[in-house]
Amino acid sequence: MPAQPWIRSPRYDGLLILAPPFLALLVVLVLPAPYRHSAAMPLLAWVALVVLIDVAHVYGTLFQTYFDPVRRRQRRMLLWVVPLACYAAGVALHSLGGLVFWRALAYLAVFHFIRQQYGFLRIYSRQEATVPGQWLATALIYYATIYPLLYWHFSPGRNFNWFVDGDFVQLDWPAGRTVATALYVGLIAVYSAREAWLWHRNHTFNMPRNLLLAGTLVSWYVGIVLFNGDLAFTLLNVVSHGIPYLALVWAGGPKTAQAPAATRRGAWAGRYGLAVFIGAVVLFAFIEEGLWDGLVWREHGAVFGWFQQLPMVASPALLMWLVPLLALPQSTHYVLDGFIWRRRK
Repeated sequence: MPAQPWIRSPRYDGLLILAPPFLALLVVLVLPAPYRHSAAMPLLAWVALVVLIDVAHVYGTLFQTYFDPVRRRQRRMLLWVVPLACYAAGVALHSLGGLVFWRALAYLAVFHFIRQQYGFLRIYSRQEATVPGQWLATALIYYATIYPLLYWHFSPGRNFNWFVDGDFVQLDWPAGRTVATALYVGLIAVYSAREAWLWHRNHTFNMPRNLLLAGTLVSWYVGIVLFNGDLAFTLLNVVSHGIPYLALVWAGGPKTAQAPAATRRGAWAGRYGLAVFIGAVVLFAFIEEGLWDGLVWREHGAVFGWFQQLPMVASPALLMWLVPLLALPQSTHYVLDGFIWRRRK
């Protein structure tokens, strides 16, 4: 069987990129039933999942862009234009209403989450020869994420949201759920049959690609369709997205003979690079969430006590400028990631 197309190594990829959805699933399965089917979210779980993973992973983009002098010089125009454009668009959207802004940001985030899975698929398919039916892997990775989202849109009453209540358009449409489910099951069956045929014919099996697809199917289906709990959804959604992203940033992308790991990671990856990397993203995440809590939400004073000294902003005119600014790290991350990982091949 041909060598597997790992990003760094079987151990690294297996633990940090491919295993997180399955490990998160194990945690969800042992949760008390109320946490799988309610909006309950313990404070410590919120800190661990939202602050330390979800928000923190956003700042991983800094190490592939603004913190690396070579990449900063190569992409100077992009790194100026994207945040300015995101902020201007955010202010314009928020001027139409807070829900308009959050809805647009939610759909941008969803697109980013879907494309990350496709990006990993492309990485793990980079050494494959062209064979019939290759498009099935792409179709399945997209529909593994789109089907649960369709189910969510067609099933009002979910006990979780993406950012705020009502950020997704929802319609109770049983027929739509049935058709979407039939297509989902059919696509999985066809893809599985093709993989079995390839193994029987050529004795080829792309392990990381298939583990990626299985993990995507598991995390999105269980977190959105099977269970209806905020903790279950957040745990599967955040762990499956944030940890692999941080692992990819630290690895610097797929290894090549011409680009050792330290070079791919950039000039910031020195002797204490990993400690600097983790410490920085956690610190930035804590500061960002503290500003959100002190200026806007006021929901987690026990965690962000010092930030409670800040004045809470309630004026719609001020929020129109403030909210897009506080959300700028996220929106910039979503857009920049569409560019910084592109390769010619």
